[in-house]
Amino acid sequence: MKDIFLAKAALPGHSIAIAREGKVLTDDARGISPMLDLIGKGEDLRGAAVADLVVGRAAALLFLYAGVCEVYAAVISRPALATLMGAGVLCRYDTLTEHIVNRTGDDICPMEKAVLTVTDPAIAYPLLLAKRDAMRKRR
Repeated sequence: MKDIFLAKAALPGHSIAIAREGKVLTDDARGISPMLDLIGKGEDLRGAAVADLVVGRAAALLFLYAGVCEVYAAVISRPALATLMGAGVLCRYDTLTEHIVNRTGDDICPMEKAVLTVTDPAIAYPLLLAKRDAMRKRR
């Protein structure tokens, strides 16, 4: 079975599912934390397919950094879709939105803001990692 179908089938009940060569990883953490953690652990995701509940530009840049080749999103933002398609990543989605909002719904997601003007995935990764860590310290 094609990896994107495996990932999508594994998504219910999780926030993200990643399939590569028939093996599936799932995670239940919110936001971009699963991708940041997998990248930080050195997980080889080159050529993987990802199914994710919400994909904003921050997630899209992490997918590019990790070498993901195909994405399914329940919800994807226009900037994320443009970023992925511009890099040749195959995308499927259910809902297209203008932007990803924060958890209180009153502003743009802070992770999206952190990479608003960033186009290089190699620059985005450390910025997003630092932003997540700073947000965790404030809790």
